[in-house]
Order: sequence, then C-alpha cells, then structure tokens
Amino acid sequence: MFFTISVYLALIIFGAGVLYKIFTWFRSSITIGAAGIPFSKRVLSFLSGILATLFSAKFFTLVKVFILDVILNRRILKEDLLRWFMHMCIYGGFILLVLMHALGRYTSAAFFDNYYSTINPFFFLRDLFGVLVLVGVAIALYRRFIAKIPRLMTRRMDLYAIFIVVVIVCSGILLEGTKMASYTVYEQMVADYTVFDPEEAMALEAYWVQEFGVVSPTAQGPFDAATIAQGRELNNMTCAECHSRSQWAFSGYGVARIIRPLVSGLDKMNVHGLLWNIHIFACLIGLAYLPFSKMFHIVASPLSLLANAVMEPKASNPATIATRQMMELDACTHCGTCTVRCSVGAALEEIPNINILPSEKIASIKALASGRKLAKAELKAIQEGVYLCTNCYRCTVVCPVGINLQDLWFNVREVLLQRGMPELSLLSPLSFYRGLMKEEMGHKGYRKPLIKTRKAITETGGVQKRGDQVLPLPQRDREFKGRLSLSAQASTFSVCFGCQTCTNACPVVAHYDNPQKDLGMLPHQIMHACALGLRSLAFGSTMLWDCLTCYQCQEQCPQGVCVTDVLYELKNFSVEQVGTLTAQRMRIG
Repeated sequence: MFFTISVYLALIIFGAGVLYKIFTWFRSSITIGAAGIPFSKRVLSFLSGILATLFSAKFFTLVKVFILDVILNRRILKEDLLRWFMHMCIYGGFILLVLMHALGRYTSAAFFDNYYSTINPFFFLRDLFGVLVLVGVAIALYRRFIAKIPRLMTRRMDLYAIFIVVVIVCSGILLEGTKMASYTVYEQMVADYTVFDPEEAMALEAYWVQEFGVVSPTAQGPFDAATIAQGRELNNMTCAECHSRSQWAFSGYGVARIIRPLVSGLDKMNVHGLLWNIHIFACLIGLAYLPFSKMFHIVASPLSLLANAVMEPKASNPATIATRQMMELDACTHCGTCTVRCSVGAALEEIPNINILPSEKIASIKALASGRKLAKAELKAIQEGVYLCTNCYRCTVVCPVGINLQDLWFNVREVLLQRGMPELSLLSPLSFYRGLMKEEMGHKGYRKPLIKTRKAITETGGVQKRGDQVLPLPQRDREFKGRLSLSAQASTFSVCFGCQTCTNACPVVAHYDNPQKDLGMLPHQIMHACALGLRSLAFGSTMLWDCLTCYQCQEQCPQGVCVTDVLYELKNFSVEQVGTLTAQRMRIG
C-alpha cells in the first residue's frame, strides 16, 4: 500500500510540475512587446504555429533536426568528441534504461512476445546501458573536477543531477548482484515456478550454485557430473525460458562474485530488500523532482532545438517568440559551452559578477522572468552581466540545445531598462547593437531609456535644464580640469583656438538643421568648456552622447586636438561619478 501511494504521489508531483512549467512558458515573458499579450492568445499562437509547421515543408526540417540534433547530438559532436561521448552515454544510456527496463511492461513487452527482464538480450542490455551511464558520469566528474576546464562552473543542480543518476544506477546494479547470489531469492523463485521431489530440487540447486553463482548454505561444490547434468536438464525445462545465465548481466554478476563471502550475512539482513527500496524510491524522487531541476532539459531541450530550427525571427508572431524564449530558459543544460567560448568571460577575473558568464546568467534571468521581486543589487548585477556582452554571437553559435542567447541577452537589457534602471553604456559605442535593433523596439521604446540615462548623468553633474532659458555661467571646477589633464590625449583641449573645423567636419552636427538647439553645445564649444573648467556645461551637452566616435573631428583639427579622445574622457568621468553616487545611495538605503 505504501509503495502504491508513493508511486501515485511521485506521478502527481511530476505531472503538476510539468504543467506548471508549461504554464510559465505561456504566462511569463522577457520579450520586447510581449508583456501585454494575454495567456490565451499565446497558447493559440503556439498551437497554430505547430499545426502550420506540421502541414508544411518545414515538417521535414523537424524530422532532420530530431534525428541529427536531438538523437545523435550533432551540435555537441562538432564541439568536442569526448563531450559527445559523455552525453550519449548518460543521456542515451539512461533513456534506454527507462524505455527498456523501467517501462519494459509497456514498451518492451509490447514489441516482444514472452518478454522477461531476466532473459537476453534484455538481461545483457540492461547492464550495458547502466554501465554506459556510469562511464558518462565518470567523464563528467573528470571534466569538472580533474581537467578543470576554464570558467566551467559547477552548481548544486549539477551535483544533484549526477548524484541522483549515480544512486539510481548503482543501487540497481548492487540489487541485481545481491539477488543473483541470494539463496532466499532462489528459494522463492523455485517455490513460485517449480514442483520437484527432493532429489531433483537438490540437482537444480547444485546447478544454480555452480552456473549462476547462488550461495547456498547446504549445497557446496564440487558436484559430480551426473548431478550437474540432471540440474541442467531441469533448468532447461523450467527456468531457461525466463532466466538467462547470470554472467550475461556482467556488472551485477561481478558484484555477486565480489560479495560472495558476505552473502549469507547480507541475505539474513535482507539487504536486497533494502536495496530494492533505495532503488525504487530514488527513481520516484528523481521523477518527482525532475520538473523542478536541471534534468527537465530532457524535455525542454528537444523542443528548443525543434522550435529554433523552423522559427524565423522576422516572420514569427511575437507571442510565439515570447513562449519560445521562456522555454529556452528551461532548455539550458548548464553545460558551460557558451561560457568557455565567451569573448568577455575573462572579465570575471577583474569584476566579481558571476552574471558575466552566459551559462550563469540563465539562473538569474529565470528569477527575473518569474516575476520574483529582486533586490536592486541583484538587478544591477544582471544588468552589468548582459551589458558587458559584446554581441559577438559566439555563445549562440555553439549552444548545443539551440538557444538564441543573443536575443535573450538583448531582451533582458530592454526589460531592465523598462523597469527604470538607467544604463550609462547606452550613450556609448557599446550601444551600437541596440541601434541596429531600433526598428524592433519602435521609436518610443528606443528613446525612453536614452532620455532617462542622460537625465541621470546631467543631474549628477549638477546640470539643470529649464527649456530654452539661458542659465547663468556656473563656477569653474578645478578638479574637473585637472582630471582631464591627467591623460595625454585629453589634455590637448587646452590648445583649441575655436576655429570650428571639428564642428564643420562632424556628421552629427551636419544631421541637424539647427544643431545648436538640438545638441546643446557643439564640439568646439565643449573644448572651450573644458578649458574653462565648466563641468556642468560639458556634461549637459547632448553632443557628448550623440558622438559617433568616427574621429573625423580629430583627424581634421589643425591644432592636433584629440577631440574624440576628450569626449571619451568626459564620458568616462561622468559615468564614474554616477556610479559613485549610486553606490553611496545603495549603502544609505
């Protein structure tokens, strides 16, 4: 009764967990423009997309991807042969164990008449698949703790996945070995399936002791040939149909041989019964916890690969894209391939923020997407991690489960900006990729965070804007002027004599009909503000942040003023001031 209740409870938790995961795919979002799309519309869009794909030429793409990428793991093979072998051992071995052994009553028995788990080829294959899983786990442990691949991080979820798999497989092998050698198990089998007189029973027992490794308290070898011949005949008549020789289950038989001196004591203690409970309940715990652990990727990863193979970013419905991105978060296997290839991964050595690494950002993004309330420091850490990304696409290209990581990072940036968190790199060349994505965000969505960021900087610099009203000349800032003089390039502002060559060469200035009104101060005027030590005027200029860093001004200057480098120094100085002020406010808060 307790066992039956445990099975149903595990199945209920597993089913509820899977349904909850699927529900979050359609409820949550980190996609631009998808926040207002209702749950029902996202479900309908996803289902209609599936139907449209199944009844189109894309169906053959799905078949190809399923065979090459889902079953044969082509993407992993392209990256690393050892990793591919490891994954095939763990993933392939475990899935085959589940299908052939755990669900054998419903799968193997459906295709093979007179199926028994103790006859070949099932007897041999069960041990083979189990050993393959352990080989894969050994390689995984080697890669993580011995080879110590740079930046490959190990989290508790990785250790749990390894632990539960090892417990399930090892307890199964130990259970098999103790049952092979157990005299109690042998007696029960004889009582259930045979009816012999005492002489025949002794002959069969002698045969099983010699050929199958049973440890009998009464029958001790060596046995005469006639007894073994009689036992073999009786075995062929009654047992051979449902039980192959124990040696075929090589791992279990090896355990039986090792524990042979201890079998009598273990048999009295009913150790095989204890191992059966451990094995079964480890399986049930693993099943119940699967939707809430890293192991759920065995469901989400194939879906991610299939979805990304047929979805076109430009043509796909935003509602479907939002669902796909939520599904991709659960598809991540935390394999670390993206982190190993990350262009800015080395920055972790100087900036202690784990969110710099692509594989480590996923957990934080999951928390963000779930709607969980995060502290300002946590949000800032996520924002710093996604903004240090150089948009090189190396993580997306190598992801073995096909996650479009580049789009994921971009959407997270925009979500954080919409929450009102200013990001100063929006006003620098690092925002180039965001400019390329301008059409997808719309003009309003693109401009809003720019305005907020500029406001944060101008407020920090002491700038106050009151429409077109002329402000009184502020006091000079000697520290500001001295800061610029520390750089050989930036200090060249002092030789500017206002010929306006830089302004005339600037493509940004040329873009506006009234540049003085739209940009605030022009390049040569900013140089003058620096020479006078007027920090608030220099920081408050829109020109400072609209600069394209094309170096036209610097190349054309007859005095050799490094105009672009001066603007760079001003940006860095202002960003540093905002960062200092923000840190002070967070400490006070």
